[in-house]
Amino acid sequence: MVKLTQIYTRTGDEGTTGLSDFSRVRKTDPRIEAYADVDEANSALGVALAQAQGELSETRIEWLSEIQNRLFDVGADLSLPIAKSYNYSPIRVAQEWITDIEKKIDEVNATLSKLDSFVIPGGSLLAANLHLARTIVRRAERMVWLAIETHGIENGGLNPLTAKYLNRLSDLLFVLARAANNDGTTEKLWKPANQ
Repeated sequence: MVKLTQIYTRTGDEGTTGLSDFSRVRKTDPRIEAYADVDEANSALGVALAQAQGELSETRIEWLSEIQNRLFDVGADLSLPIAKSYNYSPIRVAQEWITDIEKKIDEVNATLSKLDSFVIPGGSLLAANLHLARTIVRRAERMVWLAIETHGIENGGLNPLTAKYLNRLSDLLFVLARAANNDGTTEKLWKPANQ
C-alpha cells in the first residue's frame, strides 16, 4: 500500500516530478500530462458517482467505483517506464480489463434505442457529468498516444494497453450517459444545419 505521510515535498518546485522508477522528468512531459488527465477523468467520475444514487443501478454504480480504482492503476502504469526487469511486480493494464469493459458496453448498449445521429451531451445532470467524464477520458487517451509517440513502447516507453483501455472506457461512459437519459425525453440528437 502507498503511505502518504507528507503531502508536500517541495521536490517539484523547479518544474520536475518523479516517475515510479525514481527518474525525474519535466512536468510538461506528455507522460505526466497523460496521467494528469487520467486523474482529472477520475475526479469527473467522482462527481457523476455522487449523483448516481437512485439514477443508476447498484451494479452500474459498482462498475464506476471499480473503474475509479482502475484509473489509479492506469496512472501507476503510465508513471512506470517499461523496463526489461523490475525489483517488484509492476501494475500494468491487461487485455482482460479491456475485454471486461467491452462486455459492459455490450450489456448497456443492448438496452438502448438505435442512434440516427450524434448525441448532444447533456440531458439529466448525471448524463451530462458522464459525458464530461467521457470527454476527459478521450483527452487522456490522446495524451497517452502522444506520450507513446514521444517515448515508444519499449525500454523507457509506455504500455499501449493504457490507451486502449481509455478508448473503451470513453465508449462505456457514452452508453452509460445514454442510459441515464433513457426515459426518451432528455436525450437530444444533433440536427445538422444543412438539413
